[in-house]
Amino acid sequence: MKIPDINIDITLASTLPSSFYQSKECFDQMKEKIFASSWQLIESGENAQYPEEVFPFNLLPGFMNEPLLLVRNNSNKLSCLSNVCTHRGNILVDHPGKNKKLICNYHGRKFSLDGKFESMPEFGETKNFPLPCDDLHKVSAHQWNQFPFISLKPAFEIKSILDKMDERIGFLPVSQFRYASEFSREYLVNAHWAIYCDNYLEGFHIPFVHPDLNKILDYKNYSTEIYDYCNLQVGVSDESHECFELPKDHVDFGKNIAAYYFWLFPNMMFNFYPWGVSINIVKPMSEKQCKVSFITYIYDESKFDKGAGAMLDKVEREDEFVVENVQRGISSRFYESGRFSPTREKGVHQFHSLISKFMNA
Repeated sequence: MKIPDINIDITLASTLPSSFYQSKECFDQMKEKIFASSWQLIESGENAQYPEEVFPFNLLPGFMNEPLLLVRNNSNKLSCLSNVCTHRGNILVDHPGKNKKLICNYHGRKFSLDGKFESMPEFGETKNFPLPCDDLHKVSAHQWNQFPFISLKPAFEIKSILDKMDERIGFLPVSQFRYASEFSREYLVNAHWAIYCDNYLEGFHIPFVHPDLNKILDYKNYSTEIYDYCNLQVGVSDESHECFELPKDHVDFGKNIAAYYFWLFPNMMFNFYPWGVSINIVKPMSEKQCKVSFITYIYDESKFDKGAGAMLDKVEREDEFVVENVQRGISSRFYESGRFSPTREKGVHQFHSLISKFMNA
């Protein structure tokens, strides 16, 4: 399905058409065109942090369903491999833990932790064996602090995106943030994944949808900065609320910053607060449903119930109400598309432009 090109001039541009959000054909095409070509954060928690640890996972279950394996070799280098044996397709590793070798429990094929084929019973008479295809397929991987990112066939590099994040939050000891499973949540939202992202990508709705958050954030000074494949919304507050203690050489020094909201194309949000970070991953399920993981890493728990990051569940419920209403509304025979606010919807315009670019590639 052809997606309309989005005018690069936001003052002339229109949003994606309602058909994009309703089309099963579009939804299926996104698997390869958008998600296989971009990067995903892997929710490994405290797994695969030490040498010889492995962490099996399915990439975006219910949507991509690709069996993969995070592996740390003896040198503590992180890599990502296919978790499918190259003999008959058996899943190699079922549970996270320590492994010196990767051995298939079906017929005993053995691989190194770097994915190289090592041995196979009863193959002594097999000719032209082994070949490079007998090694496990390697998937692009990049680690930022304790966070592993992978891509099946990356159309862009993720390092430059993470460097942009470091420019703003590099003063924080992110590598020391503690994974807090007790504060992590998953929400089932009855809306298209892109509608959820549309809502996240603008602060335009805050005064209308989030009255408590609006008391903390200074809407007049709320801003969006656009970068390649990512953007940043800067939440400014006043001295009466919890804000970052910024170093003197910081670009925002002198400002009362309550939150940095980073979005990474296509479906990841890194929300930094003085207490730590709430990472949101929006997972497509169908044209009308998505799951949203809230993954919590804490730096200073004494600030957890203060400031812009204190009402995450309430804000999420308010957002769900709106995006589920939009999901119902786009099926109207009278709605086709809308226009962008040049001052408030730069992030949504970028998102729609990237979707159009990737879907039409």
